[in-house]
Amino acid sequence: MSAALLMCLYALPVAWCLPGPLARLTMPGTSARLGLTAWLTAEASVLASLVVALHSLISAAVAGWSVLAEAVCRSVAGRACSPLMYRSAMFEVPLAAAAAGGALTAAALAWQYGRWLQRSRERTRAHAEAALMTGRTLSAVSGAVVLDAPELAAYCVPGRPPAIVLTSGAVAVLDGAQLAAVIAHEKAHLAGGHHLLIAITRGLAAAFRAVPLFTRGAAEMARLTEMCADDTAARASGRNVLVSALLAMGTGTATPHFALAATAGSLAARVQRLLEPPPRAQQARCWLTLIAVTLLIAGTSAALIWFADALAAHALELLS
Repeated sequence: MSAALLMCLYALPVAWCLPGPLARLTMPGTSARLGLTAWLTAEASVLASLVVALHSLISAAVAGWSVLAEAVCRSVAGRACSPLMYRSAMFEVPLAAAAAGGALTAAALAWQYGRWLQRSRERTRAHAEAALMTGRTLSAVSGAVVLDAPELAAYCVPGRPPAIVLTSGAVAVLDGAQLAAVIAHEKAHLAGGHHLLIAITRGLAAAFRAVPLFTRGAAEMARLTEMCADDTAARASGRNVLVSALLAMGTGTATPHFALAATAGSLAARVQRLLEPPPRAQQARCWLTLIAVTLLIAGTSAALIWFADALAAHALELLS
């Protein structure tokens, strides 16, 4: 009980209170990669804490149900809790139902998460196959296809093989340098495995709709991956060329929700970030702050998990 309570007391404040400050810290995108690391570390720490809490509860229940029932009864009723009370069906049946409900809830969330990932993968694969079959190959770029559509859109679809999809409307408004910048942006998404990060975080947001860390984290991960791809494309093609390409593309409304697009996210913020990079001193402060926050989250989570495991082991020894 103590180990599970300890992990919940850590996970709940982090899941509900951390997203706001962390979003403000990563909002400028001064270091998009470090921002991604910070959000992933926070989400992983909360998930690990909940898994440890559930494991300690199940282990305690299996090892000594009667002792667990007495401990729960006394924590609720105090001295009024008698052996007749916590050994009765009136108390043990609801306690067993609560334990089973917790385990079933965890299983349902895990199933929902896995099902969401499977459906997302199927939609992505089907779209990639359709694009490769119906689009015409862009001769200058391997793996890039052009779909006949007036909308301005460019996006990548992971698969085997992956595809970079551009509409004919986008190709018509981009010159050679701008087209190269857009393609470099999409290649950066594929090379960085951004589709995996987006799938993982969106799946968590779908499974834990009421948890701010996961819902806001999915949006922040999508925004930060766009900034990471911007940085790579800017180094390859130049900032001004990339900015002109993004402005020429506009909003990219034809992009599928599961694809990674060159113009997704807040376009104005991304353009401003590219045109007005912060001074080096400010960048250094942001890097150090993000590193410190990430290490604090990871270190605190690891220390609490180790301590919780020690508490759980001690409790199991007493029960046995």
